[in-house]
Amino acid sequence: MREGQARADLASNAGARGGDLALQAAAQSEHPAIAAAARAIAAHKDVPGALMPILHAVQHDLGCIPAEAVQPIAEALNLSRAEVHGVITFYPHFRQTPPGRHVVEICRAESCQAMGGERIAAHARKKLGCDFHATSADGAFTLEPVYCLGLCAQSPAMLIDGVPYARLTPKRFDTILGYVKEDA
Repeated sequence: MREGQARADLASNAGARGGDLALQAAAQSEHPAIAAAARAIAAHKDVPGALMPILHAVQHDLGCIPAEAVQPIAEALNLSRAEVHGVITFYPHFRQTPPGRHVVEICRAESCQAMGGERIAAHARKKLGCDFHATSADGAFTLEPVYCLGLCAQSPAMLIDGVPYARLTPKRFDTILGYVKEDA
């Protein structure tokens, strides 16, 4: 080995543990987080910068990224658990616990703030009985902040389960929430 070259530590990479065979076995796991991680890894492991697509795929599949999914992802990408966990906790979009049945995302950007967004946020917190990044006691709603929905001309705005609503007032918020509850 020449000076300046690093030697691969075979114990720290997937190749030493069977690589694709280990991945196939994990995909068959009875633990949903491990199986979801294995499917996401298989689909994205060869993509440059695979960590983010893998994390998005796991969250899309399970609604969150459980702690049990971190180790297989770290091993497959030759990263430490701390590095994977750091990315999960850095981005507010990623969840480590399952969301409520409905996700309410209230815009916190400048345009919505200027048009009464703080009043809507305060009303939503009170109505749902939880703060941002939390779920209502009945498990029906998770409240999340979002920074610009592109509905600036119709501020304030929010998404519920990915559906946009604009020109919000506390009364309109309550009406929309009522429709969402009825559909559940």
